[in-house]
Amino acid sequence: MNILITGGTGYIGSHTVVELIKVGHNVIIVDNLCNSDIKVLDKIEIITNIRPIFYSFDIKYSTLLDDLFTKHKIDAVIHFAALKSVGESVTMPLEYYENNISGSIILFEIMKKHNVKKIVFSSSATVYGDPATIPITEDFPLQTTNPYGFSKLVIEQLLRDIYNSDKSWSIALLRYFNPVGAHQSCLIGENPNGIPNNLMPYIAQVASGKRDFLTVFGSDYNTHDGTGVRDYIHVVDLAIGHIQALKYFETHGCELITVNLGTGVGYSVLDVVNAYQKASGQTINYRLAPRRHGDIAICYANPTLANKLLGFKTQFGIEQMCLDSWNFQKNL
Repeated sequence: MNILITGGTGYIGSHTVVELIKVGHNVIIVDNLCNSDIKVLDKIEIITNIRPIFYSFDIKYSTLLDDLFTKHKIDAVIHFAALKSVGESVTMPLEYYENNISGSIILFEIMKKHNVKKIVFSSSATVYGDPATIPITEDFPLQTTNPYGFSKLVIEQLLRDIYNSDKSWSIALLRYFNPVGAHQSCLIGENPNGIPNNLMPYIAQVASGKRDFLTVFGSDYNTHDGTGVRDYIHVVDLAIGHIQALKYFETHGCELITVNLGTGVGYSVLDVVNAYQKASGQTINYRLAPRRHGDIAICYANPTLANKLLGFKTQFGIEQMCLDSWNFQKNL
């Protein structure tokens, strides 16, 4: 299939591109490079021996996006393109709503115009807000504690409404938990522009000496060590989940599915710090700080439905996640 990847040079997008190419799909990437590097294309080519077609523009530029769909016969879309920091979204809500929601509407309008009705959407566990119980299943009430999560919630509803109006669409809403790690080639991984917003790349920069210490936000949660607990999933496992979602539609036809992609295991911030110290052999200095607005205590998935529908099983544990992250960091 010819698959359009929005945000395809980003962290999760680039790993998914590699996995798509490995199983024989043709990939077209569109990315505005606001949080990625054009050099990722070189690294994808080294890993796969294929250089994907690439367009550098924002999907909000509808004319350019329309031209892309006219030029290429797109069979399916995997939609990653979005601003993605919980903390930043609290201080920049307008930018998050404008970018994430408006860009998605334009993409869906152009897909409809060109009769492209197969999409895998990059959603988030943040749509569950602060869950009353854990582990989290897909039928939990939807709520959110921050603008980033709300933008994902709105886009999910847009896609449900599109499907309800036209059952010839095939739509997968994939709710990620916390992607970490890197490709085992050490060529692609999470290397954000500026100060990292996510835990593991920040830890990696402390381990490598680029930053003096890690700030741990919240040490008084009701968890085993007082720090927040999350479900960390290796980015390669996550990427493979997208391939399995596309395969699902090959056998099940037009449908809308909502699936959690996680491991079902929760690790605290300090658990990750300790695992990273073991993997890297480096001391991770950290300082405790008050909780951040919008954060929650515990969040981890029940992955049963992903296994049942998609045959999805994670391969990598926290030790491998930390080791791959460290090897990538050393290779920068």
